[in-house]
Amino acid sequence: MRRAPALSFLLVTVFLDLLGLGLIVPILPALMTAVTGDPVTAVTWSGLLGSTYGVLQFAVAPLLGRLADRYGRRPVLLVSLGCLGVDWLAHAACPQPWTLLLFHALAGAFAGTNTVVNAYVADVTPPEGRARAYGRIGAAAGLGFVAGPVLGGLLGGIDVRLPFLAAAGLSFADAAYGWFVLPESRPPSAGTAASPRSVLSSRGVLSPRGVLSPRGVLFLRSGLFPRGVNPVGAIIVVLRRPVLGRLAYARLCSDVARMTQQSVWTFFLAYQFRFSTTQAGLVMAAGALAGALFQYRAAGPIVHRLGDKRAAVTGTLITAAALAGTAMATTPPTLYLCQAIGVLGSIAGAAGQSWISRTIHPGEQGTVQGALTALSALAEAAVPVAAGAAFAWSLTHASPTLIFAAAATLTAAAAVLQATTPAPPAVRRSPSSPS
Repeated sequence: MRRAPALSFLLVTVFLDLLGLGLIVPILPALMTAVTGDPVTAVTWSGLLGSTYGVLQFAVAPLLGRLADRYGRRPVLLVSLGCLGVDWLAHAACPQPWTLLLFHALAGAFAGTNTVVNAYVADVTPPEGRARAYGRIGAAAGLGFVAGPVLGGLLGGIDVRLPFLAAAGLSFADAAYGWFVLPESRPPSAGTAASPRSVLSSRGVLSPRGVLSPRGVLFLRSGLFPRGVNPVGAIIVVLRRPVLGRLAYARLCSDVARMTQQSVWTFFLAYQFRFSTTQAGLVMAAGALAGALFQYRAAGPIVHRLGDKRAAVTGTLITAAALAGTAMATTPPTLYLCQAIGVLGSIAGAAGQSWISRTIHPGEQGTVQGALTALSALAEAAVPVAAGAAFAWSLTHASPTLIFAAAATLTAAAAVLQATTPAPPAVRRSPSSPS
């Protein structure tokens, strides 16, 4: 795997990104109450902040991906980290909720970390090594998710604004670290620099004489070249492409299922198993930590042996089985067993991301990843509200496990989409490839 310092920086970046977000989770209600002076108003403003962040991320992510293709990954990533640090500083210093809303909107507009990291990994790793790299990226995110709320709770016990200062310091330190350490993976001269003509030619939709087929006309009009900054247009063109579209639909189904579980998980544990807040936190932390360790050590070798498609389908089916088992669980030991099975399914994320990166041209990695980020942001804005309403309804009219049965069904649909999608081309495995 090339550019080890760059990959190390990406791991640190993803870890700190999730750590910074986790730091503020346990303390945000107290801060918003202090800013607004009223708990009810605090809840309203907190929801507005989250929605604004998601809407701006949806609107701007394709543009950030496009800029990363055109001007390089490094400047976009460093600007994103800087804007995130400014947002955390605003949380610590601003006395008015509307000021927080303004800065949080700015952070959402520049939330390009996920987009650029995924594109960067595709730039600097050979196809046979991408699943291993994406698995380690997922592990770094999981560790940040575990450590963030714990550290945030400890710092928040000292001062309600201290976690935000810590998150800002981490973001600025990471940006400074990247300024000195991070090499550019795709220089401006090679960015979208990959012209529409060259990419169309590589796709077989532009003849040597420059004649576009109907498929080529559709591709050119798709918005990726040069109008891919429109989030709706960028998403539509990704979904229309034969292989990429099926993978995007599968990823969306899996994301919706995952967000559904996350949205109601603590409520489910409280209603179904009478877990306390401490017990629920320990269960979540244990699951996240086990998943992170498994992805870091095992995801790459397993995907290398099975191939992207078989690993993605296998992992997705395992996840569906774990969710179905959770829907039928009646005792804590059964729940823990389902969690352990779900950890094994985490290979699906690394395999799916590797598969996607191999279906797209190097000159459009950022643009496509931006469109996928926008699609995830759209789901992130809608799913928690819908899942919460469905769970509340099920408590009165059905069973609290019904929501997990629905998530299992969505995940199974993702596995069907993956299984019926053509496998990526085989790659020659060198002796240095992960095993």
